[in-house]
Amino acid sequence: MKKNLFEMGADLGDGWNADNKSNNKKALSTEIKQPQEHRLHFSKEKRRGKIVTTVKPFYLEKKTLQTLLKKLKKSLGVGGTIKNDTLEFQGDLAGKLRDELSGEGFKFK
Repeated sequence: MKKNLFEMGADLGDGWNADNKSNNKKALSTEIKQPQEHRLHFSKEKRRGKIVTTVKPFYLEKKTLQTLLKKLKKSLGVGGTIKNDTLEFQGDLAGKLRDELSGEGFKFK
């Protein structure tokens, strides 16, 4: 009886590999940039019927990014979080965020 090549845990041999077996995770950039060197862009998503505004990519230290998030949340009066190199805010805030961030010295695409 011939072995089925497509069953779980099959040895593909000859340099072939299954896509789900390799661990190719994209490395996060650890380069730290000044606010003037950033090129941020906004996006809006609907999650569970509510709008979330995301701003990315930030190239800052974690502590600095947390401080920036706290300051923005307080000045805008909204909730938010950090995920990887992205700031996420509750609501449709692109215009207000652009004003606040440009006041901090950040630039946009």
